[in-house]
Amino acid sequence: MQRFRLGLFLFAATVVTASQASAQAPTQSPAPWQMQDSGSTASLRGIDTLNGTIAWASGSGGTVLRTIDGGQHWLPCAIPDAATDGATLDFRGVQAFGASTAIVMASGPGDKSRLYETTDGCKSWRLIFRNPNAPDGFFDGFWLNGNHGMVLGDPVDGRFAVFTTDNSGKTWKRDAHVGLAIKDKSLAAFAASNSSIARGGRYFALGFATGGKDGAQLFSRPEDAGDLEATAKVVRLLQKKSVWKTAPIAVKSGTASSGVFAIGYRYPVTSGICPECTFAENSRFIAVGGDYTKPNEAAGTAAWSADGGQHWTASTIPPHGYRSSVQWSDALKLWIAAGTNGSDISRDEGKTWAPLDNGNWNALSLPFVVGPNGRVARLNPAAISAAK
Repeated sequence: MQRFRLGLFLFAATVVTASQASAQAPTQSPAPWQMQDSGSTASLRGIDTLNGTIAWASGSGGTVLRTIDGGQHWLPCAIPDAATDGATLDFRGVQAFGASTAIVMASGPGDKSRLYETTDGCKSWRLIFRNPNAPDGFFDGFWLNGNHGMVLGDPVDGRFAVFTTDNSGKTWKRDAHVGLAIKDKSLAAFAASNSSIARGGRYFALGFATGGKDGAQLFSRPEDAGDLEATAKVVRLLQKKSVWKTAPIAVKSGTASSGVFAIGYRYPVTSGICPECTFAENSRFIAVGGDYTKPNEAAGTAAWSADGGQHWTASTIPPHGYRSSVQWSDALKLWIAAGTNGSDISRDEGKTWAPLDNGNWNALSLPFVVGPNGRVARLNPAAISAAK
């Protein structure tokens, strides 16, 4: 879905209005998002923070930013491969590992999809993975934890391009297991915010969400979510790479520009031991999306699953527009979703949503949110508490 990916970047950059520039709904005071000075005019699509103090952001024009003081100062990084074509790359995803170490993902057609790593505070970068399917293919998301990792790409040769590593990204292998073929269907993932991969925190990947003309779907390996009490067992399950299963997601789809743009996951839902609950029943999936060409249409922009992603229910009251990112806030005990016409919160596991602001956003890594034209803001918990 390369043509629409590039269109998404151009479209999102044009939807800021004078009313949105305040980044707050007119009835809310103080503002839920406190704007910060990024020092950049790039369209920011990637954001990742470890603790709310150290954070990395990424975006168009080879842009990578870093803060080590909670966003008081955002520092520009060296552009990866600056001497060649680095300034033409669109970094849609970033994963932080510390103040000095991070990986960024470039999303683009063919050779423009890559992963770079820095270990010296972004003074220099090392290419660790280049799309092997060039001139085809398009990277949509990535995840790494210890030795294990995954890169998700659009279908190539009739199959979703999923690559895995078990040696910290030194080598990558395309997943050839049953279930990734799309046959004659029109499906793709979206590189809106590096949120197409369903993750259990930073620890494991549970699958990925898609969209397109033939519907929104969750691709998953059921046993990966069967018993994740021990990290060692998680690793063993990921190494199995067994048959992929699909389940339809109740989010607006049917066009090349619509579907699930982000999927969130949390476990456990209960605050204590729940002996009568299965693992799936004690976890939640939240999917958000819609049609990025119709950012103000609310219908079909969110859904939830309480059985491990096998069955999905559309939100009774959805977010008030297309959403490209979603995340659970354990501190506030609610979900936050953000997109190009604002953000929303859900206090009931995605069943209903309430507007938070009308700003123009692309991606979340709480407490941070980023958007076009270098927009960066930090969540103001007091404003959300006051809105109860």
